[in-house]
Amino acid sequence: MLEIATWTLTVLLMLTGLAGVVVPILPGTTLILIGVIVHRLILPADVSWLVIGFIAIFWLLSVIADIAGVIIGTRWFGGSKWGMAGASGGALVGVFFSLPALILGTIFGAMAAEKLLAKKTGSQSLKAGLGAATGFVISTVARLGCAVVMIALFLIAALQRG
Repeated sequence: MLEIATWTLTVLLMLTGLAGVVVPILPGTTLILIGVIVHRLILPADVSWLVIGFIAIFWLLSVIADIAGVIIGTRWFGGSKWGMAGASGGALVGVFFSLPALILGTIFGAMAAEKLLAKKTGSQSLKAGLGAATGFVISTVARLGCAVVMIALFLIAALQRG
């Protein structure tokens, strides 16, 4: 009974975490890592701490991708530090509403900061906003890849032992 309950909880945390990679507000890969650790604490024979260490590396990569994506995208498309800050602020506001609001908040935040604070032209501001959105999409794909690898590592280790 304990084994079934543990696997159910682990799968729920992993699926919610996988959804959280693309759905605002849910913690994404953090939930996957928590699911693996909880599983290890309840059923220690299923997965080793070494495997959890490798999974944690992919969690860290997903966090780095999350932070770096928008910043690098904005910068790559000619945005300034103001555009990067505006993109982050816009994303922070948008995250409380929906995925489209998150993307639009990122774009408009970068555009507004570039126009008002960096004194760039409308087309330069738009370019920075699109760079922020591009960076967001690329970071989402990278985080999704990390999430899939995390789940695969866990399943390979746990099903091999069980």
